[in-house]
Amino acid sequence: MSPLSKGSKRTSQRCRIGAILTVLMMPSSLAAQTPPSNSAETFTEIAKVLTHPRCLNCHPRDDRPRQGPAEATRLHQMNVQRGHDDGGRTAQRCATCHHETNNAASGVPGAPHWRLAPLSMGWRGLSTAELCRTLKDTTKNGNRSLQALIEHFGTDHLVGWGWEPGAHRAPVPIPRADFVKLVEHWAQTGAECPPS
Repeated sequence: MSPLSKGSKRTSQRCRIGAILTVLMMPSSLAAQTPPSNSAETFTEIAKVLTHPRCLNCHPRDDRPRQGPAEATRLHQMNVQRGHDDGGRTAQRCATCHHETNNAASGVPGAPHWRLAPLSMGWRGLSTAELCRTLKDTTKNGNRSLQALIEHFGTDHLVGWGWEPGAHRAPVPIPRADFVKLVEHWAQTGAECPPS
């Protein structure tokens, strides 16, 4: 065998190994491109986003926002409270520190209309089944139909912050476009909830 053909054989083997490693190392979010077969299983995938700290920190079931990653989530510093309009109390308004965009210099996160979700949309501590029922309940979800929820998840700038949190914060685990496809699939297959 000539040295040239040995080199070509090695290159070919490296390419095959590289291709296999690439497939094995693909992010698990690609699984979202092939949604689970039934609606309740699909919601279990959706819940991986909704129960991530990027969402739960501002969806408390009390008047205190949280901050930090899952392993270190804590009450918001400076005793920040909900306030009458979910935007903080007098002298501690959310918009005092949280502006329209992330502040790269200070690391303070930001997005348009920064505030807590209404108390009726508190998710922290709910099981996946409870979260599903709450999300579908128009008396608790901002009077949104399933189609309106899809639009909300896909276009709202504050919701979108979860995918672009900046300052070395981990985004939610499923890319936004894939997440919206999961929500669409869930709605199209009956919007069933997992068993309690």
